[in-house]
Amino acid sequence: MDKVYSDASSALAGLVKDGMTIMAGGFGLCGIPEALIEAIRDSGAKELTFISNNAGVDGVGLGRLLETRQIRKMISSYVGENKLFAQQYLSGELELEFNPQGTLAERIRAGGAGIPAFYTKTGVGTLIAEGKEVREFNGEKYVMETGLFADISIVHAWKGDTEGNLVYRKTARNFNPMMATASRMTIAEVEHLVPAGEIDPDCMHTPGIFVKRMVHVPNPVKHIEQRTTRKRAEAAVPAAAGEEV
Repeated sequence: MDKVYSDASSALAGLVKDGMTIMAGGFGLCGIPEALIEAIRDSGAKELTFISNNAGVDGVGLGRLLETRQIRKMISSYVGENKLFAQQYLSGELELEFNPQGTLAERIRAGGAGIPAFYTKTGVGTLIAEGKEVREFNGEKYVMETGLFADISIVHAWKGDTEGNLVYRKTARNFNPMMATASRMTIAEVEHLVPAGEIDPDCMHTPGIFVKRMVHVPNPVKHIEQRTTRKRAEAAVPAAAGEEV
């Protein structure tokens, strides 16, 4: 089966529907499947639930879908960089299921591994545990968290081959690999598309069995969420001959 599609809209054709649950990979603005997010925006699908570590920033990533009011609910960990997200949440337009970051990662991993629930100490005695089962193991209390599984996952990879085997790069490896396993259908956008057999099996992060559709997105824009710089040091001026230094 040919997994490679000509563009992001074609790769999502027939998949995106109102009310569905979608996992979107990436960490901050690193490794976000931006082309696929734009295609979801263009589809016009509404009442969507997104599982993502964060919700992009204003005007970038999932922030684009917040602008068009296509997201009904976010299952997230860190959302502090998006003012529109805050406005919609505080006004009651947007539902939020908040998770400690490690718990969110494990809920996704569990969903991909077929594990319906697990226990963790994180959140015991806090708002996170309200309404959830709490059990004691070896004298310690643990809160039960359920695994997460989506209708589709959209991920971004640095390299992929035509069989769907994927390699992520650095920070983009956060959340993308586990999300690729935790849905009925995974669609990947890749920066570098190579023929099958060119990726060393020991270097593959996501096996192609998990990826059903792909789109080649060369030279994507690499956004910087928080640009931090220091003042450039002034270059030393050579002293003139005979001048004291």
